Amino acid sequence: MAPQAKIKVLPQPVQAEASSTKIVDLLAHDLLTPEEATGLEAVAERYAVAVTPTMLDLIDRADPQDPIRAQFVPSVLELQQSPEESADPIDDAAFTPVPGLVHRYQDRVLLKVLSVCPVYCRFCFRREMVGPGGEALVGENLDQALDYIRARPQIFEVILTGGDPFMLSARRARELVQALAAIDHVKVVRWHTRVPVVAPERVTDDFVGALRAEGVASWVAIHANHPREFTTEAKAAIIRMREAGISLVSQSVLLRGVNDRLDVLQDLMRGFVALGVKPYYLHHPDLAPGTGHFRLPISEGQDLMAGLRRTLTGLAQPTYVLDVPGGAFKAPLDPPYVRETEGGLQLLDGTGLWHDYKG
Repeated sequence: MAPQAKIKVLPQPVQAEASSTKIVDLLAHDLLTPEEATGLEAVAERYAVAVTPTMLDLIDRADPQDPIRAQFVPSVLELQQSPEESADPIDDAAFTPVPGLVHRYQDRVLLKVLSVCPVYCRFCFRREMVGPGGEALVGENLDQALDYIRARPQIFEVILTGGDPFMLSARRARELVQALAAIDHVKVVRWHTRVPVVAPERVTDDFVGALRAEGVASWVAIHANHPREFTTEAKAAIIRMREAGISLVSQSVLLRGVNDRLDVLQDLMRGFVALGVKPYYLHHPDLAPGTGHFRLPISEGQDLMAGLRRTLTGLAQPTYVLDVPGGAFKAPLDPPYVRETEGGLQLLDGTGLWHDYKG
């Protein structure tokens, strides 16, 4: 086989409408009082802040409990950290053989192609690692990651994440997909992104075309947590990908104060299905620092899932999951996979081992 060409993918995104990235920006948009803004400077110093114009327009200024606001506008509660929380709650570092690549499961790897996002979700499990000025997978590190994949024929799927890989330019996205498609044993390239709902103007025809290459199936996992995120522009962006032959699945996070009601989850999952997006995962929040106010008991999540099973078509059923702390496995949170103990809960992973969980 001929030597594989080396490529350089730089993290320079296509310019779009600027996100609000400072506390003073949120104050100017009437999302904070001056007193609240002063108290949030410490949060912004630790965790990145960005809210796109699309999301700013969705926030109901008259509702301090607005579910869109809760996802993107910082809170002083983020400064409260419990002992079980961790900067790397699913232990990516332990499964990182080369920079920017996570190999937790035998047949697939994650590529963290860049660290920036159009928005910074207040519940993000990588919140200590993402933000402006963070590392990107470029140059020798990218070459090393591609060489790692080439050398392991068991790798069937490459999952592009970050940060948000839809922040790449179309040209650089195309180069990356083509490089992966040139590896014979890679058959699936999956993108994980928030962009189609929070910055749909970035999902241009050129960018959609860049997602595909001969020899691999292209999948996009779209992250949305509330049915109001399906704006007219978001729907158009999603339909644009579907009509281009991209396979679409969903990811959502179960969040207190955002979607922890049966009617909201029903509308969210039906919204995905109506757009041709198969509901895939409903994540229980990971133990990221300062995110305890978003987590609800697993038993409440199980009750909500039981409600979805009673009321929704099978097409609209996500799998309720939790990444076991320590990086062992992604555990389904159906009752057979969870048991109570004197010390709390235990989760059953795919290898048959039980893991203690306190959250």
